[in-house]
Amino acid sequence: MTIADSAPPAAARPAAAAADAADAAAAADGGGDRTGHPLRRLTADEIRVARTVFDEAGLLGPTVRFAVLALEEPAKEDVLAFPAVTVDRQVRAVLLDVATGAVRSVVASLTTRSVLSVGESDPAVDGQPPILLEEFVAVDEIVKADPGWRAAMARRGITDLDLVRPCPLSAGDFDLPGERGRRLLRVLSFLAHRPADHCWAHPIDGVVAYVDLIERRVIELIDHELLPIPPEEGNFDDPGYVGPARTTLRPIEITQPEGPSFSVDGDVVSWENWRFRIGFDPREGLVLHQLSIRDSDRDRPLIYRASVAEMVVPYADPSPVRFWQNYFDAGEYLLGQQVNSLRLGCDCLGEIHYFDAVLADGDGNPREVPNAICMHEEDYGVLWKHTDLFTESSETRRQRRLVISFFVTVGNYDYGFYWYLYLDGTIQLEVKATGVVFTSAYQDGSAYAAEVAPGLGAPYHQHLFSARLDMMLDGTGNAVDELDVRPLPVGPDNPYGNAFTRQVTRLRTESEAARLADTGRGRVWRIVNPGRVNRLGQPVGYLLRPEGQPVLLADGGSSIARRAAFATRHLWVTRYHPAERYPAGDQVNQHPGNGGLPAFVAGDRSIDDADIVLWHTFGSTHFPRTEDWPVMPVDTCGFTLRPAGFFDRNPTLDVPASTAARCAGDAPDPAGCAGHEAGTG
Repeated sequence: MTIADSAPPAAARPAAAAADAADAAAAADGGGDRTGHPLRRLTADEIRVARTVFDEAGLLGPTVRFAVLALEEPAKEDVLAFPAVTVDRQVRAVLLDVATGAVRSVVASLTTRSVLSVGESDPAVDGQPPILLEEFVAVDEIVKADPGWRAAMARRGITDLDLVRPCPLSAGDFDLPGERGRRLLRVLSFLAHRPADHCWAHPIDGVVAYVDLIERRVIELIDHELLPIPPEEGNFDDPGYVGPARTTLRPIEITQPEGPSFSVDGDVVSWENWRFRIGFDPREGLVLHQLSIRDSDRDRPLIYRASVAEMVVPYADPSPVRFWQNYFDAGEYLLGQQVNSLRLGCDCLGEIHYFDAVLADGDGNPREVPNAICMHEEDYGVLWKHTDLFTESSETRRQRRLVISFFVTVGNYDYGFYWYLYLDGTIQLEVKATGVVFTSAYQDGSAYAAEVAPGLGAPYHQHLFSARLDMMLDGTGNAVDELDVRPLPVGPDNPYGNAFTRQVTRLRTESEAARLADTGRGRVWRIVNPGRVNRLGQPVGYLLRPEGQPVLLADGGSSIARRAAFATRHLWVTRYHPAERYPAGDQVNQHPGNGGLPAFVAGDRSIDDADIVLWHTFGSTHFPRTEDWPVMPVDTCGFTLRPAGFFDRNPTLDVPASTAARCAGDAPDPAGCAGHEAGTG
């Protein structure tokens, strides 16, 4: 029996005891990685050991590939008990035999160098493993060898197939005859005028190939209609296309002569009062573990684990060639595997600390990505300010934030994920979408696409993200209140009609906590710890402030609504379970749906004063503009977590005044941003 099997669940412990354990765990982590922390990132040597374990167990072969190899994170109660207990170091792999389509999920111990479990997976029921990088390459060979596809190109006047760029896209699941259980990609194609020409400007629309990756052949070709290929190029990196660069921008230099204010010990970061652990997962990318903030003489835990656990990009075009377009970029393509190496002065500016990423490739060997995570400080304007009418004092303090970010490229789009930590205890996640919009041939009067260049369309679509927030405000006994603004009618208690108040509703079960944002009511959700109060006797809390943009717009009976059910609500709250990691389920690729959150909440567990996980859906609905072509300026979305009664007073009163020679205006101010203008201090 493992420690996880024998330990009592954290939710069963009294809230105060769990909070004490959390505080102890935060303190125990002070040694950084010298104690071999259970959540430390996998190293290249550990990946090599894992591969050897699988090989010696007879699980590998010439046609077996690693679709995923990741740290098998221990249960929360085990991590919080560390180092008082020993935690087995484990990995989980999804193995795909590319010759037969057989799938296995394997857990192995790095501590004992042994396989712990092997599970067979039925792709017809469980869905397919994520798409392998090598399968992208294979698609080019498969479609170009197909006589029907070659004939379709010839009908469009395309004879030089070396300039055709087949684009391998996840297939979804539509219960089409003969597809269930097959490992498929659907392939749209684009034309380059020459090798350096960006092919997205020239979609070969009206034709799509369905490719069986195991049989390595086109099983169906849909040649729906002949549409003109837009001829205009969109080479944003070609000086001849762009024109001369402007010369009016002057350099901006960001310097910290005394170095940054943060410190790094292995994966552990300390900055001002913040403390957390960096993680990196091949599916989710950047993970923040055990996020805490120091208040007076103790480190107070806030979030046990924070990540973007899934994202889906559903398209609006219902045509026979494009109705299937919807992509789960985390579950199908693996966000972490698509990570960029970031460059100083381009992706990150200032005094930068980089973290490298180590990932397993398809053969199970380590692949190192330098500069995968960027961390730096930014000035963020005024933190607080007051000029007093009576005392004539004038005080200003400047806000600063710590930025932890990474960028991925998934096909045509690039996404930057930015976690911000602020001096006042605010936590923010911002996603920056850029890159190149997916294109089509534009047909006049289209209801589902915008014309972004002559004859070039960009279909309407959404970018919907699911943030998984394993909350831990002062311990594991947490709850969620929904707060709505409520205007009050004129009456005896409100004779002049000016009154409004706030309506507070405790969300007590998982079914009650599947919620939509409502900007008209100013709706926010407050996470509280009922067992811990501030000096006013109120439960300590944090507000989740949603942007409240539209959730999934597809019809409720559609395939994508079944598969991406998480995206039909802005908020879900579940009771913590270590196996419930992904809002759309473990294997999203070609899964028929209703996995993930719908299954998690089916038991309708209590979430009042319990160990809970918040799942927040946010994102954007994109109606492309002409300004989004040929490369899209960053569009942002995200959410904010802000303390609300967590502290007894403003936690930034001790932030020092700026040392700048001038705070405002032209007159020198020897006192910087502090002091009294009347000369009294």
